[in-house]
Amino acid sequence: MSLTLGIETSCDETSVAVVEDGWKTLSNVIHSQVQLHAGFGGVVPELAARDHLERLPGLLDLALERAGARPSDIELIAATRGPGLAGCLLVGTGLAEGLSAAWSVPLTGVNHLWGHIYAAMLAVPDLEPPLLGLVVSGAHSDLVRMPEHGRFEVIGRTRDDAAGEAFDKAARMLGLGYPGGPALDRLARRGDARRQRLPRPEQGGRRRGWRGGQHVAAQARRRGGRRSGAPDHAPARALH
Repeated sequence: MSLTLGIETSCDETSVAVVEDGWKTLSNVIHSQVQLHAGFGGVVPELAARDHLERLPGLLDLALERAGARPSDIELIAATRGPGLAGCLLVGTGLAEGLSAAWSVPLTGVNHLWGHIYAAMLAVPDLEPPLLGLVVSGAHSDLVRMPEHGRFEVIGRTRDDAAGEAFDKAARMLGLGYPGGPALDRLARRGDARRQRLPRPEQGGRRRGWRGGQHVAAQARRRGGRRSGAPDHAPARALH
């Protein structure tokens, strides 16, 4: 049995996990900073980094306790090395480097976007490459081909804002608070899809953009929610 300690601090969630043999999750503790940033309408990098620094020691102890593991049982430490907020990443990698030296355990850095794809394999153990993954997380919207383990090819991505950013910015325009994605999703499920026609940007190839939808939302708000005759398809240049 081989145990890996995972540390994630790329943005506004602090997480520590213990995984057995690369596939079985023994513990996974998460602290969300939603309440910390809610009053600002978005993540404040300095506050996020400080909160990671305060929360990590307790989360580390809790993750080991729930996994029934001791520091001497850990054979590898994996920490998010990017992409993410620089200050937040430094907190996580700093702790990982300190533990690696203190416990005499090897340390590896992880691209957390590829971690999202591998997380699917924790839920579906039979999932094996080659596969196609859609990473829609926070500031990222990437279509990724994984021909084999450890190899990733980005074959399409957003040209401006990611889907999550578009949701949060549109929600802020509409006064729905932060995080805006869940609030917009709840409203959309009860709404009338025919009331406000939103354009679907066509940019050619495998690149897409989401900022145009934000502009349409802003215009609809200024009109007071009156119906719009916007086309279903629109060239990207018409949306900026």
